[in-house]
Amino acid sequence: MTETREALRGFGRGVRVAAAAAFAAGAALLAAAPGADAAEQYFPIPSSRVGPFSAMGTGYYGGIIDYLTYVNMTGGVNGVQLVWAECETEYNAARTAECYQRLMVGPNGQRMVVFDTLGTPGAYAVINRMAEDQVVLAQYGYGRTDAADGTVWPWVFNAASHYWDQIAMKLAFMAEQEGGVENMRGKKVVHLHIDSAFGREPLPAMRAIAEEWGLNLVEIAIPSPGLEQQSQWLQIRRERPDWVTFYCAGSGMCSTGMTAAARVNFPRDRMIYVTFGGAEEDMVPAGDAGVGTYVVANAVPGRDFPLVQEIERVVYGAGRGNLSNPERVGTVYWNRGVGAAVAWIEALRNAQEMFDKVGQPVTGAEFRDGYEALDMNAARLEELGVAEMIAPYRMTCAEHGGARKFRMMQWDGTQFQVVSDWMGPNDPDMISEMIRESAARFAEENGITPRECPPDPA
Repeated sequence: MTETREALRGFGRGVRVAAAAAFAAGAALLAAAPGADAAEQYFPIPSSRVGPFSAMGTGYYGGIIDYLTYVNMTGGVNGVQLVWAECETEYNAARTAECYQRLMVGPNGQRMVVFDTLGTPGAYAVINRMAEDQVVLAQYGYGRTDAADGTVWPWVFNAASHYWDQIAMKLAFMAEQEGGVENMRGKKVVHLHIDSAFGREPLPAMRAIAEEWGLNLVEIAIPSPGLEQQSQWLQIRRERPDWVTFYCAGSGMCSTGMTAAARVNFPRDRMIYVTFGGAEEDMVPAGDAGVGTYVVANAVPGRDFPLVQEIERVVYGAGRGNLSNPERVGTVYWNRGVGAAVAWIEALRNAQEMFDKVGQPVTGAEFRDGYEALDMNAARLEELGVAEMIAPYRMTCAEHGGARKFRMMQWDGTQFQVVSDWMGPNDPDMISEMIRESAARFAEENGITPRECPPDPA
């Protein structure tokens, strides 16, 4: 991806083109036209193609739609064709809730079986609807963390892990750079974050680890959309932290963080960006100020993965690609969208087999069971063509936490260099116990009786 910087310079223009296309086609079925008698499965697309967070939305949902199109063009899911409709959320929680209602029933009359808000505020806005409506909330690396406890949240999943594991992984990486956990005592870490549910989500785990390790944790919030950060970076200059974790969202906020850090002479190789604030579209606008910035990845960028190459050949080769700028194929947000859609289709395939409905659409309850049966082991990822692009994971009745591992990347000014293997929290059992305790409190406060799960045979 050596041409990433040049290819993305025209990103703003591409977003405007994509947004116009979305409004023109958003209410229509965008799937390959199936035969009149073909079975169909409907999926909703609550996209975010306009506004300050459009880089995420166009890339992520572009990856989802491109994979759904690829599946259709290669025979569907045991012959079942995929259809979908879009609704623009602008990455706004209230609009996300509206889109949830609008997308509940597709143009073909089917009810949706899964919903992916691409954002923690949106996930919180609809999460309590899932069980009643029998819809899977597929939090692909975002959202409410204690939903990883499937006994309390049977309809919510974190396929690409969650923010508590992610912040714990970042602290583990810092400890590695400092020569061990014992050397973290007395270190100062700033958690700089957008002032939203997304930005605050990692704080419970971060506070617990800071107390255990003897860290000095400083929490600094930035009002959305985060383009004004001068006072926050002046505070960081006064605090003189050893590390900064940045939970930003949107290329404007994220690139501003790097240029602001340069102005106060804070080293970028002591900044670690969140997955949803660390993509090529976030780095390129910062220019040289972004060089050295660390970014956590739950989907590794690149165009060499077999599935990515197949989508380029089959979908873009036929002029059917969703991205207005095909050079964005293989970038962080697009690859992450492909990873999310792969889970949907594997869950659909599982459900068809589990309920003797091969070649037929499935219900929400059947899809949920198929999602809970996901076993994305290394061999299966290899078969799908995404080995090493995403970490292996599996779901069970009780465990909805997904992979629980990430890779660290570093921006070299042109592209990302992967600088770590897949790694997770230093103490995953501690995070798991926090999740169980948090979910149990929620269940007690809301009169929920956690379901009994059989022992995991693995």
